[in-house]
Amino acid sequence: MSITPHDERFMAAAIRLSRWHLGRTATNPSVGCLIVKDGVIAGRAVTALSGRPHAETQALAEAGALARGATAYVTLEPCSHHGRTPPCSEALIAYGVARVVISVTDPDPRVSGRGIGMLREAGIEVDAGVLEAEGRQSLAAYLTRQTKNRPYVTVKLAVSADGMIGREGAGQVAITGPEARAQVQALRAETDAILVGIGTAIADDPLLTVRAPGLQSQSPIRIVLDPLLALPLTSKLVETAREVPVIVVASEEVWPLSADAEGLPPSALPGISPTRGEIGKRRDPNSGSSLPATGDIARGGSPELISPPVGEMPCRAEGGNAPTDATEMDSRRAALEAAGVEVVHCNPYHPEVLLPALATRGISSLLVEGGAKTARLFLEAGLVDRIQLYQAPVVIGESGIESPLDATDIPSGFAHTGTLMFGEDRLDEYERGL
Repeated sequence: MSITPHDERFMAAAIRLSRWHLGRTATNPSVGCLIVKDGVIAGRAVTALSGRPHAETQALAEAGALARGATAYVTLEPCSHHGRTPPCSEALIAYGVARVVISVTDPDPRVSGRGIGMLREAGIEVDAGVLEAEGRQSLAAYLTRQTKNRPYVTVKLAVSADGMIGREGAGQVAITGPEARAQVQALRAETDAILVGIGTAIADDPLLTVRAPGLQSQSPIRIVLDPLLALPLTSKLVETAREVPVIVVASEEVWPLSADAEGLPPSALPGISPTRGEIGKRRDPNSGSSLPATGDIARGGSPELISPPVGEMPCRAEGGNAPTDATEMDSRRAALEAAGVEVVHCNPYHPEVLLPALATRGISSLLVEGGAKTARLFLEAGLVDRIQLYQAPVVIGESGIESPLDATDIPSGFAHTGTLMFGEDRLDEYERGL
């Protein structure tokens, strides 16, 4: 059967439905499903919170007997493998659905093409690729983790009329208006984790939670790149760590600072390997375990060294005292952990190592929100998938912190996908192809 405007209309509705639970379905994707009989929706569902039940089984249950002979519109290929629940393909067959329309084929090797094969073998008509571009966009986080072994990364920047994102020594500076800030709250609510550098964490003392009414429970995991564990125990992040998780990413080793070492990145100092350590586990100096390898690392090469952002090295930029031995580092770690912060050891300034490690924890989407230098780190590593650039009429003036990019120097490979206005603020969005 050829695809009709009728099919596209129902698939568009299923894609909109799938967005309801973005960031709230654990490692499973947020999928939308409609069961349509004689042009009328008989059942609809989105993947449940925490990832189960799946959308198809809920929509079929709602449709009941009306599912027989109906068409199912699903944003992602129905699963075909036995996990904690039976395959959704089997459920569609059991309910007697006559046709299944799919937006995106699942790249998971346990499913890819097999769900479609099961349905066709049962005599069900299957059409795939309906509104595929839109479907892939709604599933971007899941698809990126499956195909690239890392989270989907969004960099969000709010830039003043004179090209600044803040003011030195002023803490948080409001650049955008309330409408734009509300939109950012919605973005946080559909993201698994949010990341800032230690310079921003200390200078701004941000909370990084979702504060929009009705969405407070959807706050993402908060991550701080903090090589020397300088995050103050009195910070808002630490004080709320038992309410919303906080992960501090520390360097894998403590090194003695000297005149010769001044200004060098941790990865360039003796005895520091950018690929050692394992995120999510307490460091064991006697362990030979390593993080999952990707790209050239997997082929036996060495990752390109990325210098840490100047100003994000807390013991110099923030005036603190550098730890001189492992005992002091352990003391800092113990104090943070006692407050409920999770401390992991993985080179903070090698996102090509950090991101796959986050993916192994089930983090599919990451919002880089704090610090011009941290944003530049991810951009220069080529590991950003989406840029959200807010431009406001506010002028910062003297002592401004320059934005790492503006609308005139978006990196190559990004396509402009849309412009929206929120009050007086303009949002331009740029994306790479999945």
